[in-house]
Amino acid sequence: MTKLKTSLTAVERRAEELDTIAAVLPIERRDELAELLTDHDVETLRHLVNQGMGDNTLRALTSDLAYLEAWGLAATGRSLPWPAPEALLLKFVAHHLWDPQHRETDPDHGMPADVDQSLRSQGFLKSVGPHAPATVRRRLANWSTLTKWRGLDGAFASPALKSAIRLAIRAAPRQRLRKSAKAVTSDVLAKLLATCATDSLRDLRDRAILMVAFASGGRRRSEIAGLRREQLTVEPPIPVENGAPLPSLAIHLGRTKTSNGEQDDIVYLTGRPVEALNAWMMAAKIDSGSVFRAIGRWGTVSKRAIDPQSVNAIIKQRVELAGLDRGEFSAHGLRSGYLTEAANRGIPLPEAMEQSRHRSVQQASSYYNNATRRSGRAARML
Repeated sequence: MTKLKTSLTAVERRAEELDTIAAVLPIERRDELAELLTDHDVETLRHLVNQGMGDNTLRALTSDLAYLEAWGLAATGRSLPWPAPEALLLKFVAHHLWDPQHRETDPDHGMPADVDQSLRSQGFLKSVGPHAPATVRRRLANWSTLTKWRGLDGAFASPALKSAIRLAIRAAPRQRLRKSAKAVTSDVLAKLLATCATDSLRDLRDRAILMVAFASGGRRRSEIAGLRREQLTVEPPIPVENGAPLPSLAIHLGRTKTSNGEQDDIVYLTGRPVEALNAWMMAAKIDSGSVFRAIGRWGTVSKRAIDPQSVNAIIKQRVELAGLDRGEFSAHGLRSGYLTEAANRGIPLPEAMEQSRHRSVQQASSYYNNATRRSGRAARML
């Protein structure tokens, strides 16, 4: 009985420690993480927070660490060893990169059924089939990063591991799919906004999310979910010839996925998005803290921010209400949609990138939909 009490106390202590870094962790899963992660895991995360690691990077590390710990327990019955031996890394590759055709004749090929079921029951696995090579590489890279932050060396650069990944990818080719099959361009956005026509809190919030996410350059769902009132500053109205001045607002992004944190990245909202955002904040009585929050069954606005997954769920719900295929659109479609719409309107890519905050021209241009490129002037030179 004493041992059980000590175990519960350790979990509670980790939960309290996770609370201290709640601003940068998916804290709605705090209790789950406290049971899954070890004391050393939590200490590593606290160290990374103190080192000033970017919020999005830290969230990704935490998510991957939780997955790795869950997989390690399911596959070996023990928490991850640090550093991980080469054999365990090879097992990870074998469990995640496999050939579906080979699986049909050999049920032991790929991830074992009991490991699959364990991860699926905990919500770590949702799709069926092998993982995307990019996902496996990212998790291995984050595993390596966490190992180094513990002051240890791993076998992540071993020839055997590199060869296993290369051979696994070659044996099971997988088509690279867009994060959102279709871009949310202005015509699609108009249909989504039409489903937010009332003055209900939910409609006001979702309308503001859609307009702010798109107009601010296609912000990532993590940036929308994490947006705080303190990041917003009112700017002088924009004069309009023969019309009333347009309201203007600046969003101070701080450290983002593509910034180094040394400069304050700023994007601007003008006109309707500002009005939509102000209408939501006024109705929800938000004068500080998280801007976009959950709304309870009886219309109660939560004090906590919505999580990034909720942003995606809201987009898909509005897509369905608009009579569109929810499988073809996601929150990332707002990001690709902003740049695609900029191309459609003849806005130079460098100007659009000032708002989207892409650093790579190659990366930004990749979001232009193939349909737009196929019908554009660049494809009709003769």
